[in-house]
Amino acid sequence: MEFVTALQGTFDDQKPSLFELLSEQQLNTLLPPTLRYLLTVATHRYPRYLLRALNSFDELYALVMLVVERYYLNTRGGSFTEHFYGLKREKALQAEIPRASAVTPELVRETLKISGKDVWKNLAVMVGLPYLKRKLDESHEIEAPRALLGANYTRMPANATVKQRIMHYYKWFIRNVYPSVHAAYYFSIIAFNLAYLFDSSKYHNPFLWLIGTRIRRMNGADYKIIEALGKHKAVAEPAATSIFNPRTMGPRLLGSLSVLLPTSIFALKFLEWWYASDFAKQLSRKAAENLELPPPVVSGLSVLGVRTLQKKGQSEGKEVEKGQPQVPLAENAPIATPSLLPIFTVPAPEDSELCPICEDEITTATACQTGVVYCYTCIHRWLEGAHQKQEDFMTSHAGKWDSGQGRCAVTGRRVLGGTEGLRRIMV
Repeated sequence: MEFVTALQGTFDDQKPSLFELLSEQQLNTLLPPTLRYLLTVATHRYPRYLLRALNSFDELYALVMLVVERYYLNTRGGSFTEHFYGLKREKALQAEIPRASAVTPELVRETLKISGKDVWKNLAVMVGLPYLKRKLDESHEIEAPRALLGANYTRMPANATVKQRIMHYYKWFIRNVYPSVHAAYYFSIIAFNLAYLFDSSKYHNPFLWLIGTRIRRMNGADYKIIEALGKHKAVAEPAATSIFNPRTMGPRLLGSLSVLLPTSIFALKFLEWWYASDFAKQLSRKAAENLELPPPVVSGLSVLGVRTLQKKGQSEGKEVEKGQPQVPLAENAPIATPSLLPIFTVPAPEDSELCPICEDEITTATACQTGVVYCYTCIHRWLEGAHQKQEDFMTSHAGKWDSGQGRCAVTGRRVLGGTEGLRRIMV
C-alpha cells in the first residue's frame, strides 16, 4: 500500500494505508451487532429487566458510544477503534510540513489536535451519522415491501392529521428517494477511497472532508503525552486509592476498553477455532477412553430377566408364528378414557434395533412422541388403524378392546396430530 502511494509523490510515514482504515471501519461496524447479540442472549434469561433495553438498543448504543468516543477524542485524539489501530484524528492542512513535524512534533501536535467544536463535529460523523443510517435502513426494510402490495397500503388516509401527513411524506421519501441517497452515499465513499489510494486526496471519507479532519498514524509525541496524562492524574489525586471512587472509576473503565477489545477478539477467535477444529473432539475422546465405568448394580430381577424366564417357562413346544398377534392381558393393558376399554398394545422388544410392531429390523426409523422408534410404515398404519395386527386382533375382540388407532403402539398414549406427529430419524 505504501508502495502505491510512493509512486505518486513523496512518502508520508504518518499517512495510514487504506487497508488500515478499512480494517478499522470493519471493526467499528462489528461492534453494534455483537453487543446486540449478547444483549439478546441475556434478555432471554432476564426479560423482565432487559427487554426495554433491547427494544431501545440503537438509542442506548448511540448514547454509550457518545460518551466513549468523546472521552477517546479528548484524551487519545481518535476514536475507540482508531486508538486500537494506532490512529488519530487531526485538522487538515493545505500543505504538509515534514520539517516542522520532525523538529518539533509536540508543537505540531498541539496545533493540529482537534478540540472544542471539532470534537462535536467528529462525534456527529462517528455517532450521529451511523445511528441515522441504521434507522433509515430499518425503515426501508419495513416500507419497501408495502409498495408491492398496491396503492391501498401507500396512500394518505382521509382527513389526515399533521402527524399522519408527516409520516406519509417520510414513508414516501423512504420508498422513492432513500434508495438513490443510499447508492450515492456508497458511490461517494468508493470515489474517496480510490482518490485516497492513489494519493489524490487526504480524506478517505466524504464526511471527513466536510468537517476538515483527516486520519493519521500516532507518533512518539502522541504516546508520550498520553503517558504523561496518566501520570499527571495519578499525582493530582493521590488520596483516591479506592477503585470505586467516582472520580477515577470512569476514566479507568473507559481506558480499560483499549485492553478489553483485543482480549475479547482473541477469546472469540480462540473459541471459534476450538469448536471448528477436531482437536477438542479428539481431546475429549482420549479423556473418555481412560474412564472405566463400573457395571450397574441391579437389586433383584430386572424386567428383561423376568421376560426371559417367562419365555423359558413356555416350553410346551408351541412357537408363536411371526406376525401372529399375541393376546395381551386386559388387566395390564392401558385403558382408553372415552370408552373405558383396554387398549391393544404390543410389548417393547428386547433389542432396540427391532421394531416393536413387526419385530423385524427397523427400516426408515421414525420416532413417536413417546420416544419409541418404529418402522415408518408400521407406525403410520398403526396410527391409522389399518395395520394387519390390529385388524386380526379386532376381528375377535370388536367392542371389547380399543384397536389403538391414533395411539402409540407400545404405551397406548394418544399421539397429538396423528401421523403428522411422527418424526423421521436421520442416521
